[in-house]
Amino acid sequence: MVKFIASLQHLLNTTRNVDFLAPLLLRAYLIPVFWVAANNKWNPFNPDSSLQNTIDWFANPDWGLGLPFPELMAYLAWGAEYFGAILLLLGLAVRWVSIPLMITMLVAAFSVHWKNGWQAIHDPMSAFAAENAPAAIERLDRAKSILQEHGNYSWLTEHGSLVVLNNGIEFAATYFVMLLTLFFIGAGRYISVDYWLAKRFKPNEVNHVDS
Repeated sequence: MVKFIASLQHLLNTTRNVDFLAPLLLRAYLIPVFWVAANNKWNPFNPDSSLQNTIDWFANPDWGLGLPFPELMAYLAWGAEYFGAILLLLGLAVRWVSIPLMITMLVAAFSVHWKNGWQAIHDPMSAFAAENAPAAIERLDRAKSILQEHGNYSWLTEHGSLVVLNNGIEFAATYFVMLLTLFFIGAGRYISVDYWLAKRFKPNEVNHVDS
């Protein structure tokens, strides 16, 4: 029995030969998240794009966030997301860039989403459902019935079901956890600039990329 368990453990340990896939997939997941978020704020290659809307939203206490130093905060948030996506793609300075990205997620979670609880989308069956989830679903069902009776419901739902946005911290928290993981484990072996820099300049630490 002991030998059998030991052989299973040995088999499990062999999966470490491809452990670089975990940080690679984390990076691949997060790259479009931050790239799209940054370009929604400002696309520097589009002359019609501007960061001003984000600055105004950060500044206004009535319909926005009412943050201090809104222009600085907007540029910092955009820069973290824009250059963060590029560095994640390259696998360069991944542990370092995870820090401003985590800060961005914390600011988003506490300043935008916190008051709405956990869920991004209302679901009363979830263990973390918001108190107003049943009321939200009731209104969703009413809207569906109206659309089914008076609208082209099949066309409206052809590419997805109708839902009610709760805008909770779920996505921001999830991205934060993924970034925290990258902060501790780094960019991963082989398919990252960090790995090859470590292999060149810190060969004794090549199995744990410390950039």
